[in-house]
Amino acid sequence: MILPFQSDDVLLADIRQRSFHANQLSIWWLGQSGFLVQWQGRQLLMDPYLSDSLTHKYAATDKPHVRMTARAIDPRRLASVAVTTSSHNHTDHLDAETLLPLKRVNPELRILVPSANVDFAATRLGLSTSELIGIDAGESCELAGFTFHALPAAHEDVERDEQGRCKFLGFVVQCGPYTLYHSGDTVLYDQQVELLRNWSIDVALLPINGRAPERRVAGNLWGREAAQLAHDIGARLVIPCHYEMFEFNTATTVEFEESCRKLQQPYKVLRCGEGLSW
Repeated sequence: MILPFQSDDVLLADIRQRSFHANQLSIWWLGQSGFLVQWQGRQLLMDPYLSDSLTHKYAATDKPHVRMTARAIDPRRLASVAVTTSSHNHTDHLDAETLLPLKRVNPELRILVPSANVDFAATRLGLSTSELIGIDAGESCELAGFTFHALPAAHEDVERDEQGRCKFLGFVVQCGPYTLYHSGDTVLYDQQVELLRNWSIDVALLPINGRAPERRVAGNLWGREAAQLAHDIGARLVIPCHYEMFEFNTATTVEFEESCRKLQQPYKVLRCGEGLSW
């Protein structure tokens, strides 16, 4: 089992310490595609998976989800979160065992999901649809000082519901002078680069676990593709994610790092529970 770089009390102390710097943007990787973003004392959680729900669900099947990295923090200890996102309906991005404890300690929590997924998400979480905020590709909204712009994501295709709404999204997030791109689960798709060039991306948060049919799950960018995408959109920094969570669906960062160096693309590999600030 991989131990987080920092967890529980140590992680919380780091979050509090960085909060004293009002104009500092801070980001922590919490494992898989989960990130905590802090700006001017406000906190945003993106696609958090902070439970063992999938390990328990698939324990007796032919596709066990054996956890590789210990949980960084119990969601019940994150009591200052204003907004959380779910880019799509897969459990490692929409986890009731993470979101419901989180909502109990943050009663005013805003939960942002694709409009196409509102009914599904409400059922999974046992909430009313009015307790969720829906957004579709091409739309924007402002929540707790964070401005969200929704873009399509292709996991592994750009899928839409009967109303033409995207089932998988990525989010460009603006907070003060900073702009982040959290791709959600995605592969490359037509016009992706052109869409992202509408913003000046400071940090891109991109999956690197790739795709392999034998895994029997939808795939993502390979490390080399994540590096190239970050380079093509002019990201000032790229951080990899979606690895070292489950033994059957992971990758190393070697290809990603080698590709970034070849492209002269700035990057940072975070350990689970590790943060960085501007």
